[in-house]
Amino acid sequence: MFTPLPRSRRFPLFRRLWKPAVIMSAAGTVIAVRFDEILERGQEILALLFLIAMAGPIYLLDIFIFRSCKPRREDMKSINDKGANK
Repeated sequence: MFTPLPRSRRFPLFRRLWKPAVIMSAAGTVIAVRFDEILERGQEILALLFLIAMAGPIYLLDIFIFRSCKPRREDMKSINDKGANK
């Protein structure tokens, strides 16, 4: 007659919990990777928004700086008058 072999009682908890542990660790890794990718995309979008928001003030500052360097009509008249007197 066939007698079943006795089950090893060495790691009963491990045999019962290894599949849920593998599933949970894999799921946790996937969630962490996805969350990291979402944060990276958000950071790129924020960088583009800040770039657009900063372009306006920089452009206006550039206009004001170069407007002050542009010669005025009074300056041009005085240059023409000095050239005509020679």
